Amino acid sequence: MKKKLRTVVAHVVLIFLSFLCLFFFYILIVDATRSHAQLQLGFSALPGKSLVTNLTNVLNDPAIPIARGILNSLIVSGCSAAIVTYFSALTAYGIYAYEFRMKKAAFTFIMAILVMPTQVTALGFLRLITGMGMDDTLLPLILPSIASPATFYFMYSYMQSSLPKDLVEASRIDGSGEFRTFNRIVLPIMKPAIAVQAIFTFVGSWNNYFVPALVISSKSKQTLPIMIATLRGADYLNFDMGKIYMMITVAIVPIIIIYLCLSKFIIEGVALGGVKE
Repeated sequence: MKKKLRTVVAHVVLIFLSFLCLFFFYILIVDATRSHAQLQLGFSALPGKSLVTNLTNVLNDPAIPIARGILNSLIVSGCSAAIVTYFSALTAYGIYAYEFRMKKAAFTFIMAILVMPTQVTALGFLRLITGMGMDDTLLPLILPSIASPATFYFMYSYMQSSLPKDLVEASRIDGSGEFRTFNRIVLPIMKPAIAVQAIFTFVGSWNNYFVPALVISSKSKQTLPIMIATLRGADYLNFDMGKIYMMITVAIVPIIIIYLCLSKFIIEGVALGGVKE
């Protein structure tokens, strides 16, 4: 009886939390269908009739090239997710699978970088990319993803729990090279961890405003967060809340698609074909 009661309470709590999460998405979509005048009237749970109008206004605004912004955000977020997951897993594999004298020092150094906020190094980063001629390009938004201490630590912890060293030794005995072992054996085992970090990195890069606003100056290179901020900063006479809500709705669609595509890997088994010690 107590077990059934706990199950019922757990389901009720989960349903309530799910409702809270989905409710705000629903309101966002509803507001995207309402006009600026309707939004000024206050809250409404019923959709409006301005969906096509708001979407047309967003797509046809010459000052906000939304298609270009989506493409730029997709390039930055997709490349960052791919780079951060591969190189962080590769670094974690190197420290996990090898024994060398400076192993603990290297691990400590990487973790020390983790506590350094981006804002502290922003000025030096801007001077560096300006001196290298990479200002007003997408490269400064992608290349720093090669070094991600947080993702490295997640991958390292996952390897400790799910990657037997006997599997690596067996592949070496069979004559497999290190990169072949990593690409053909380690990466498949790391799929759940890679999927989780790919989602987090994609969402983080997609929503990142600080670094793109610092680096990008031309409209053709702007990402979606900068464009949304531009709309919100418009003067009162040109301010259209319906357009803003529609643009935010368009901006979250790729994130939802990426999550739906990668979520199946998160719930898979921890070891995919690995050997248990």
